[in-house]
Amino acid sequence: MKIIRLALMATVLGLALGVAAQEAVIRKNLTERIPQLQKIDEVNKSPIAGLYEIRVNGTEIYYTDADGNYLVQGSLIDTKLRRNITEERVEKLLAISFESLPFKDAFTIVRGTGKRKLAVFEDPNCGYCKRFERDLQKIDNITIQLFLYPILGPDSKEKSRNIWCAKDKGKVWQDWMVRDQLPKAANCDAAALERNVEIGHKYKISGTPTLILGDGSRVPGAIAAADLEKRLGEVKN
Repeated sequence: MKIIRLALMATVLGLALGVAAQEAVIRKNLTERIPQLQKIDEVNKSPIAGLYEIRVNGTEIYYTDADGNYLVQGSLIDTKLRRNITEERVEKLLAISFESLPFKDAFTIVRGTGKRKLAVFEDPNCGYCKRFERDLQKIDNITIQLFLYPILGPDSKEKSRNIWCAKDKGKVWQDWMVRDQLPKAANCDAAALERNVEIGHKYKISGTPTLILGDGSRVPGAIAAADLEKRLGEVKN
């Protein structure tokens, strides 16, 4: 039995060394041949024999052969299971720990029991956000953490400041987004808005609205109430 265990350990070690050597070849060749390619974060085997996944810039996925002779950009599709493997991988990479979000820089809207959790990054001048907010009125039993994310220009920053500095942030926000009632001018310490933009850049939130569900998965863009209900129902509490 001892001999068998030693043989197994040697096999595993040999495989590990082989993978490390292959990764080194891929890194070296791609770096030398495509200098404009950003630093490679990670190299992994893909589900296809001889094809390797290359991850750069945190969440960008490419594919290459064992020697880095070819570089492929695009989605890897599992036709049997009808799965977009690349898309699923990127979604996992983009996932955010919900509890790690800086809720002190958001305001809270609670409906019903508030049992379900949702964080939203929105710009007050975003038309898609307004459409989403109108649909969001149909969702009950939810706690919404609203992060003002003024990325559409100076007027967005002004409106965001007026909303953030209002006595009842949630009401003023919904009055504007749902009922088109312009926020009244207000002033206070609005450094939270700058921090929101910074953390948005950190998490690569490039558009609004961006939704973060309780399990850390994100939804980029406005979705209908029925679709949101479905996504919320899929989150394991």
